[in-house]
Amino acid sequence: MLVELYGHDSEAETRYSPAECIGCQTVGITGRPKPEHISTSHVERQNLTMRMKMRRFTRLTNAFGKKVENHVAAIALHYMHYDFCRIQTLRVTPAMAAGITDHMWDISDIAGLLDSKSVTT
Repeated sequence: MLVELYGHDSEAETRYSPAECIGCQTVGITGRPKPEHISTSHVERQNLTMRMKMRRFTRLTNAFGKKVENHVAAIALHYMHYDFCRIQTLRVTPAMAAGITDHMWDISDIAGLLDSKSVTT
């Protein structure tokens, strides 16, 4: 895990941006990772992709939902589309690269997974 250390800022209450980063510390969580390979880059990239693709994760938005069930469903739909329908840099979807499926799905394939009993209004 990469822990970022921030300095104390007297203007923290009056501004929107975080304080200045004064250093980083790497901490192993599980296993025995090599210190030079410890990084949060992959997780941070995934979080950024999710924030950019799903408007409900951006600040000051009108796509905010109050029901946790709808939030969970939106996340699941995002990852289903991201993994099964969207071609990435390897010219295949992540699900095809992992061997989960042999073709690129479209939205009708995802909609076909839902039945009328599981959809709530």
